[in-house]
Amino acid sequence: MLNILKKIRFILSGRVIKLTPAKKTIGNVLLSYTTLPFLNPKSVDGHTNRWECVEIARIFIKHNYSVDIIDHTNKSFIPKKNYKYCIDAQDNIERLSPFLGKNCLKIFHITTAHWLFNNTAEYRRLLDIKERRGVALAPRRTLPPSRNIELADAVAILGNNFTAGTYAYAKKTMYRIPISTTHLYPSPENKNFESARNGFIWIGGAGMAHKGLDLTLEAFSEMPKCNLTIFGKKDEDFEEAYKKELCQTPNIHYIGHTDLGSRKFKDIIENSIAIVFPSCSEGCSGGVVTAMHAGLIPIISLESGVDVNNFGIILKENTINEIKKQVQYLASLPSEELKNKAIKAWEYARNNHTRERFSKEYQKIINKILFIKIESS
Repeated sequence: MLNILKKIRFILSGRVIKLTPAKKTIGNVLLSYTTLPFLNPKSVDGHTNRWECVEIARIFIKHNYSVDIIDHTNKSFIPKKNYKYCIDAQDNIERLSPFLGKNCLKIFHITTAHWLFNNTAEYRRLLDIKERRGVALAPRRTLPPSRNIELADAVAILGNNFTAGTYAYAKKTMYRIPISTTHLYPSPENKNFESARNGFIWIGGAGMAHKGLDLTLEAFSEMPKCNLTIFGKKDEDFEEAYKKELCQTPNIHYIGHTDLGSRKFKDIIENSIAIVFPSCSEGCSGGVVTAMHAGLIPIISLESGVDVNNFGIILKENTINEIKKQVQYLASLPSEELKNKAIKAWEYARNNHTRERFSKEYQKIINKILFIKIESS
């Protein structure tokens, strides 16, 4: 009943979540990101952006700002009040700007590679599948054209040097934020690495082709001694095109969407050594970060947007042969070396990709961008 009442109020308010501080408001902030976690608090563990959106709002409220939250896909909302700051995560700045006033500071909160890079990369991936498999799959992860980077007064970015590089042409100062995580796991130090050495996983949301499952499946179908377990949302046309690999190949196990905090997931990662993720474009892959938290060694594309230092593998090219080469190389390493890499991956995730780290770094960035003091909690 409570969620129903929340949704009714949300619709009546013009699909705006309105939050106010306990003390007197000193200004208004418009946050164009996601309203889902405010309507359904239980959803915060489903994706990193949900908790992060709530935390951004909390930081401003703590500093006595009123915060209005809309979905970044909301194309009907028209600002009716003076906003001191506007934060948008995709392509709303151009549309909103005429209503915000010249004194509103506009912040682009980047969570993906540039839309032109992203869309071109996805279409190239789909074209490659058409040539290899004789099937034309629908694009799932294309982004709308956006002039946010050109129009923003300040830029905060989730991702690494690859992600930032896709926006470098705009010559804007970009402040890096470490992506958070939805789940924490114990250290892998007690794992049996000898028995786990041939176990690999793939984790991804919608857009299986975009995120490289096609290449991963074709590689593992040629490596019968290596096992692949797949966690992810369904793309029906992709499933049909890769039905043999997904459902009829003994060393490939298709689990589908799974709670990453479940016993089932934990049991599978206990018998796995690495995540394979040759995505064609990301901001910073939350799935890869989750896998690192779980003590898995990353074998990923540069375009995944995650730093793996000396414990992981960046694919030299996103090809079936390169995936096979790196998977077989990793599986051949001594158990002690696998253990060392897994612990380093876990430690890196714990030190760099937690909710506490996101909050601390975002507060620092807001202080730099807005020249205001926000104390850490």
